[in-house]
Amino acid sequence: MPNSGTHSETQSGTSSGISADGVSRRSALRRMGGAIMVVAAVTTGLPSLAQASPRRPERGAGRRVEALLGRLTLDEKLTFLHGADDPQDLGQAGYIPGVPRLAIPPLRLADGPAGVRVTKHATALPAPVLLASSFDPALARRYGEVIGREGRALGQDVLLSPMVNLIRTPYAGRNFETFSEDPLLSGDMVTEEIGGIQDKGLIATVKHFALNNQEKDRTSVDVRADEQTMHELELRGFEAAVGAGAGSVMGSYNKVNGTPACDNKELLDDILRGQWHFAGWVMTDWYATHTTVAGMAAGLDMEMPGELAFGAALKKAVKDGTVPEAQVDGAVRRILSVMDRFGLLSGKVPARPGRDAAAGAAVALDIAKAGATLLHNRGRTLPLPEGRSVAVLGPTGYVPFVSGGGSAHVVPDHADSPYEAIKSRNSKGGSATYALGSDIFGKALPGGALSPAADLEERAVAAGETWSYEGTLTTGEADDWTFVIHYSGERPKVVLDGTELFPKLPGSAEYFSGGLVSGAPDGLSVRRKSLDLKAGSHRLEITAKGGDKGQTFRLRRVTGATRADDVAEAVRAARGADSVVLFAYEDATEGSDRASLALPDLQEALIVAVAQANPRTTVVLNTSSAITMPWLDQVGAVLQMYYPGQEGAAATAAVLYGDCDAGGRLTQSFPTSEATHPMSGDLRRYPGVNGVEEYSEGIHLGYRWYDAQHVEPLFPFGHGLSYSSFAYEDLTARWTSGRGLEVRFTVRNTGRRAGVAVPQVYVGPSPDLEVDQAVRVLGGYRRTELEAGERRRVTVHVAPRTLSSWDSERHGWVLGTGRRTVWLGASAGDLLLRTDAVVERKKGK
Repeated sequence: MPNSGTHSETQSGTSSGISADGVSRRSALRRMGGAIMVVAAVTTGLPSLAQASPRRPERGAGRRVEALLGRLTLDEKLTFLHGADDPQDLGQAGYIPGVPRLAIPPLRLADGPAGVRVTKHATALPAPVLLASSFDPALARRYGEVIGREGRALGQDVLLSPMVNLIRTPYAGRNFETFSEDPLLSGDMVTEEIGGIQDKGLIATVKHFALNNQEKDRTSVDVRADEQTMHELELRGFEAAVGAGAGSVMGSYNKVNGTPACDNKELLDDILRGQWHFAGWVMTDWYATHTTVAGMAAGLDMEMPGELAFGAALKKAVKDGTVPEAQVDGAVRRILSVMDRFGLLSGKVPARPGRDAAAGAAVALDIAKAGATLLHNRGRTLPLPEGRSVAVLGPTGYVPFVSGGGSAHVVPDHADSPYEAIKSRNSKGGSATYALGSDIFGKALPGGALSPAADLEERAVAAGETWSYEGTLTTGEADDWTFVIHYSGERPKVVLDGTELFPKLPGSAEYFSGGLVSGAPDGLSVRRKSLDLKAGSHRLEITAKGGDKGQTFRLRRVTGATRADDVAEAVRAARGADSVVLFAYEDATEGSDRASLALPDLQEALIVAVAQANPRTTVVLNTSSAITMPWLDQVGAVLQMYYPGQEGAAATAAVLYGDCDAGGRLTQSFPTSEATHPMSGDLRRYPGVNGVEEYSEGIHLGYRWYDAQHVEPLFPFGHGLSYSSFAYEDLTARWTSGRGLEVRFTVRNTGRRAGVAVPQVYVGPSPDLEVDQAVRVLGGYRRTELEAGERRRVTVHVAPRTLSSWDSERHGWVLGTGRRTVWLGASAGDLLLRTDAVVERKKGK
């Protein structure tokens, strides 16, 4: 291989990336105006507690904890081990009442993967997957600090986040809530986010422990994985979280190798506490309690959100000797010890700060811009030209897509319209128009279709009253209809031809239905029902109750005819503009997986029609995870923004117009089709067969699978374009005993403007290990911002842990010695330079 490589980031293709095996030090990356700067990445793979957080656990419980434990009655002890109703409910997820007579305060537990989820306003941060796309752990620290401060300000004590489960299947409904398919990047991000959260006095909970990588059958599926796969992939992020001092761990719903995760002694006792020396407490996911005796014996400490197994049933088990009271004491001791670490047992709860909404918004904006990932850019479609006309299309071009559904939902301080942000940014000599393109909230029922006539567009029902309608809906021709109900109270009952259109949904689907499509712009809840409707008359019955507060509802429709009209309007707008920005969406949520990797609701047809009318079309993706793009070659550019938070409109406009570089890189591989990804073609891998899901791909997850199978993805892990271009030169690698591999190289901005490179270091297998190994693994990375013409000398350390494999026979890590290949690239699919280094074991080891 030559000793230099050039990567152009202005065309469609892979991108650049860098980071390290640990903590990014952006403060060291001061620009030096074209001079060469040496930057050392201080990384360890799994940081020590001293590095990670000042709120680190102490060995054993303190005297204060032991004194309190000795004064607690059995009934008082049990109140710590299960949730209760909060007499001053703030809309949080859980509550532990405390013991007032001993001045032990209550604990309030709030969801918060992308901001604090209570009924009050909070900063709606970008989705964690967008944060991770920055490849900048320092931003994860700032992300955590915002949540930590706001959690305390909003009356919370425990945050039910971050989530560090790996992205294994592109269908998983919560991929946007986590970080990556790569354990190193995930570990780096979770370490820094926990540090930020807990530095502000909020207790962090890492979740979901473990192997919770899908929502399909999540409460019952038995996940089977071998020891090596578990330790090298899924468990590594949790180990990093423990190393960062996380106060709590949340057990997952699923079984792990035959045993429910919350009853799993191997996970909770042998690994979490035995191998990793975790000193905090373990709680269940909500309603994930299975047993009393086995749960306590396995090391479970707290069930949520109420009392199923750890209340009266546990008291009985203690009284009859089935559960030793010492086990109860151990659980309470762990909870009190964490509370003591955070100053909650001193007799005076630490003062709560005020919210700083402006500071939170500034961080949200920085992260949304840093994680914006330019996937495709043909013919310099982006940045958008100044002072020209632009057509903005798509529902999320007008209605901001802030966050996903379920636990990730946040009540934002504000959320601006992307169309308004683009129009404001293009105000100097330019113009912007908007067309819907794809309707998700429906149009009023056609006049004259109802007999007797009724206004179903803004129907108010007073408190305590019931409004009903019986009549006929007449359609002129057969068509596919989607009925859309908007409502502010109890969902109205709508029956068409004897079939209820909006019945209560089973399980969590009733409550978790998305972050965009489940709520109208004016705040009303939304449900849909699609069906083929024949021409003629249809019996329609509606019953709506006002309840205690009264309600407003509207019944609307989307049909094949209205869809055609919307597309035609969008095409006209596209033809009349110099450039087009088409916002496409996919709405994911906790509780369900995606059924397809295609964009929903005929958006693909819309993209094709618009691109044919104007090839200078940029597609902005507000999606949760990887999608397929059969339309890719027809559009000029694709910008991945995921769910960008409350500042998403401003961030998107800034990137589109080149006010900042598109600095993000993919944290997951994008497949070319439904048939070309690690889970395709094997139902045992996903979603499982007969209740069993098998990680038969072993350690070959994500980009590792694509390498092993010689399958080319649509976009590889680490991909992302810049508005500039970069060259990589002078790659060297050497073994440093105890520190790992020291990899050094030069990055040079060869473009005409400032830009972001993210060079990535990958390491090949060891010739001395007989265990299964990947073709290559991410060893380190470094986000690097360079002025035009600037060059910088960078050092990335690949930690010994990254160079090691788990030996299932020895039940431990083994360093992979011998000659290892080291690649430097712009992504997992764009490897530019290569060298070798010999890894050696310490003498006497």
